[in-house]
Amino acid sequence: MTSILTRSTADPTRPYPRRWAGLAVLCLSLLIVVMANTALIVAAPSMLRELRLTSTDMQWVIDGYTVPYAALMLLAGVLGDRYGRRRALLAGLAVFAAGAVFGSLAGTATEVIVARITMGVGAAVIMPATLSLLVAMFPASERPRAIAAWAATSGLAIALGPLLAGWLLEQHAWGSTFLINVPIAAFAAVAALALVPPSRAEHLTRIDWAGGALSVAAVGALVFGIIEGFHFGWNATSLGSVAVAALAGAAFVAWELRHPQPLLDLGRVTDRSVGGACLSVLLLFLASFGAIYFVAQHFQFVFGYSPLDTGLRLLPLAGAVSIGSAVSGRLAPRLGARVAIGAGTAVAAAGVLALALVDDGSGYGLFLVSLVLLGLGIGLAAPPATDLVMSGFPESDLGAAGGLNDTAVELGGSLGIAVLGSVLATTYQREISGFLTGLPLATLDGPMAAQADAAVAAAGDSVGGAAIVAEELAKNPFVSSYAQPLLDASASAFSQAITSASLVGGLALAVGAVVVVAVLPRRG
Repeated sequence: MTSILTRSTADPTRPYPRRWAGLAVLCLSLLIVVMANTALIVAAPSMLRELRLTSTDMQWVIDGYTVPYAALMLLAGVLGDRYGRRRALLAGLAVFAAGAVFGSLAGTATEVIVARITMGVGAAVIMPATLSLLVAMFPASERPRAIAAWAATSGLAIALGPLLAGWLLEQHAWGSTFLINVPIAAFAAVAALALVPPSRAEHLTRIDWAGGALSVAAVGALVFGIIEGFHFGWNATSLGSVAVAALAGAAFVAWELRHPQPLLDLGRVTDRSVGGACLSVLLLFLASFGAIYFVAQHFQFVFGYSPLDTGLRLLPLAGAVSIGSAVSGRLAPRLGARVAIGAGTAVAAAGVLALALVDDGSGYGLFLVSLVLLGLGIGLAAPPATDLVMSGFPESDLGAAGGLNDTAVELGGSLGIAVLGSVLATTYQREISGFLTGLPLATLDGPMAAQADAAVAAAGDSVGGAAIVAEELAKNPFVSSYAQPLLDASASAFSQAITSASLVGGLALAVGAVVVVAVLPRRG
């Protein structure tokens, strides 16, 4: 511990005295990284309308952030170990803020996607730096509490992102949801210089660049292939990407096993505590990101909530994560991480499965129950799982450990949105197709007349597309009577889609809970 916090304390035998203030800075940095994704869920309808985004455009506006974020975290964490973790945090905040400024000024889908990619690169540097700095600053006795606060921040950001975006969208354009990140990032950078100590691995003399390149290729190609395959079909592009990921992954393992100073010590990854914890984190965020993705859409397009109302109604999730994290901080030391992780994963599974009960008559109450259970589950399971991952590595490899944990988080989130989003879209399209065949859009006059087929396709593509088409129908006196039936049909189809996606996500998480408990050692 003392070799890491060089020049940070007057007495190197004592913990860093400003560690709790430093933790607040790390949590603030984490906050904007997570909010960048959750705020977009609420801002997406405004962007879709103003920029006339296609479903493909919208998907890559979301996942342009995800691919570099997931692909670069492991390498970024190791670079932080070598060149300085606080330096990595500051560099990540700078890149993230630059991407946010560009995004706020963007006027086309391409520009927004470039901005999101830039922000994803910055986020990939920030995330592992926050975890490695946290572990470096806190003694082992205080680390579970600090990690619980870090995990609770993720839950807060999940709900605060939509709330803040909704508040901004009441008076401003969607670009404001990008711009709000800039002053927060600037404040976090200044505070980090004052409150976060410089930290790096003392004995890491060289970087395994070949291993880093292979890890970026493997994770990046895998995430890209998954997104392409589930949303746009398993064609040459998606299957080729998965094949590249498999080849790069095999080459990465072979290279790391023979390298004297590997990017990632695979022997530690195969440890039951670290491996089981990574699996639990991946599954938790697979289910939670997928669920939040379609719950937010239901609130806006079916219930008709404004962006601000949507954010307010997601707040119970944040409160539940905070409560679960507090309980976990007491439960895990007494009963073991295995019990806390298993119980939390099971509770989260129950929360996702509750959404399978959604039907045409469901109100907010059912969603509230689901959000609370999901939040409690995340709060119970995520902190001890993260602690197991970080504790499984020596302090010279904290960046690699943070990168591994965060890669599991982001890979799980991207899988959740891709897999559950695919189930959601497929079910919705099947359920609404019968209604659309009888919709007389060909009688529309003006610009919509030439776009009747495109309008039918938009309504059949997503519940958001149906809402836009219904608005256009309502403006035309000849077919305005079809506007409300279209909204009703799309709401019914989307409810069926949520049922299908929730069953897949909930059952995957329930089976995962059993597997994780079996994998984790009893002492863990």
